[in-house]
This record gives sequence, C-alpha cells and structure tokens, in this order.
Amino acid sequence: MKILVTGSNGLLGQKLTELLLSQQDISLIATCRGENRFPKTQGYHYEKMDITDPTVVANVIASHRPDVVINTAAMTNVDICHQDPEGCSRLNVVAVQTLVEVCNLYDVHLIQLSTDFVFDGENGPYREEDQTNPISIYGQSKWDAEQLIAASSSSWCIIRTILVYGVVRDGSRSNIVLWAKESLENDRVINVVNDQWRMPTLAEDLAMACLAAAKHRAQGIFHVSGDELMSIRQLVRTVADYWKLNSLNINPVSSDALNQQARRPIRTGFVLDKARDILGYQPRSFEDGLALVDTQLHALLMQK
Repeated sequence: MKILVTGSNGLLGQKLTELLLSQQDISLIATCRGENRFPKTQGYHYEKMDITDPTVVANVIASHRPDVVINTAAMTNVDICHQDPEGCSRLNVVAVQTLVEVCNLYDVHLIQLSTDFVFDGENGPYREEDQTNPISIYGQSKWDAEQLIAASSSSWCIIRTILVYGVVRDGSRSNIVLWAKESLENDRVINVVNDQWRMPTLAEDLAMACLAAAKHRAQGIFHVSGDELMSIRQLVRTVADYWKLNSLNINPVSSDALNQQARRPIRTGFVLDKARDILGYQPRSFEDGLALVDTQLHALLMQK
C-alpha cells in the first residue's frame, strides 16, 4: 500500500512518518510546504507540496499514484483563524476541495483530520452522528470541509480528534503539555481555564488510528481521542504533578476572564465506541502518554 501524508512536518505528520516507516507493507510519500524537518531521510519519498496550489497537488498525486492520502495539513490555531478567515478558508476548505477532486480522479482514499470544534460544547461527550454547531471560524472551516467531503463521490474517511499532544523528533512543535511543562519549569505563573473540558489525545495513538483507517479503507466519520475527560486546569495540574513542578503557579481563570479572541466549546469529549469496534482503537491513559513524552524528551536531550 502506498500512502501520501500532507503536513508531514507537523506533530501528527511526523508521528505518521515514523509509524509508516516501521510498516514493511507500506510505501510512504511525505509532503509539506517547506523543507523536510524529519531527521530520517531514507526509506521514503519527500515532496514539497503546498496543498493550496491545485497544480502542484495534481502533479504530485498523479506522479506517485498513492492508494491513500492522509491530510493532516491545516490552520489549527483558533485565534489566528479568527484573525485571518480568508487564510483559514484557503487552507482548511478550498485546499480540501482540491484534494477531494484529485483523489476522486485517481481513485485515492482520502482520510481527513477534523476536530471537536465542529461541536458547540453544550452536550459533550459526542458521538459521530450528533448534531454539529461550530462556534468559531476554525470550527466552521473544518465543518465546511467535512460537508464537501461527504457530498463528494470520493472514497473518504473523516477522523475527528481533540487537543493532540506529543514530542516531534526535531523539537520544533509545542502543544499544551509541553507549554505547561516548560512554563512551570521556568517558574512562570500561567493562566489556565477551569471551565473547559477536553479529552487530550496522544499523537502516537492518533497516528495508529489513521494507519488502521488506511489499511481498512475505512468509510465515514470516526471519533479518535484520549478517553479521559478533564478540565484544562486538571490537565495542566496533572502535568505539574507528573514532573513534580510547582502547581501554585497555575492560576485558574474563567474563559471569559482569559479574553481569547475566538470562542471555544465548553465541554467536548468523544464517545469512542465506533473507533474501538472498527479500527481497533485503544488509547493510552493520559499518565502513560506523559510517560512516553518524558522518555522522548530525554532522548532529544541525549542527541544534543
């Protein structure tokens, strides 16, 4: 099986690169807009591919003829999407339309990454068939992409996920776990919302779900996340406790007090039954995820 990954320099993209390289029966084409940042360069093809350029996308897919495309490329910063709605739409919606058209032309199975932000957070945790109601430009863009994929005649799968964390090989990407750890290690006081709830997702677990969806050529929408619903404050406190950091520097605040530009859903979370049953998905506990992060951070230090 030949799999093309977009956004391969991102957290999930790098985890997919690492995972797919370990699979004997898979040929990998990793693509991203800039230079390849994954430390290993052998055993796969790397192509510069800006998914907002239809000609480039068509040429790369026509050249490699993958069986599956996993689209991890997206504008995911909720506030930046709020500031730049046109850029958000260009990457999160228009580029997805291009992928749908080209994948349909070459009979390629498209796996699209989406988000819990397609929901309003009033009735979480959510099942795949629950009513969507995005409350941010980011959430709307991902829902718009989902709708155009579902309306197409292509072979497709949508994987929604929540608050992905982990460590990339080159140490170039942050996320809520690394931000909290680094801030508290440097004795900074951090404002953390105490009225939003999520199920944090280990990037390795999400990559495994993407691989299973590719191998099964799974159809439809799947919810893939961790299985522990916690407030953002609880999440950060757990990070502090794991690394024995000063939790007194965690300042709990309301969402309103934090005054973020874009609205966030209050309580999301997913029911994972479908992913467990069809994809064999088994998420690790948050504690086990932090242990893996710790091991990988130590490995990065040893390389320096």
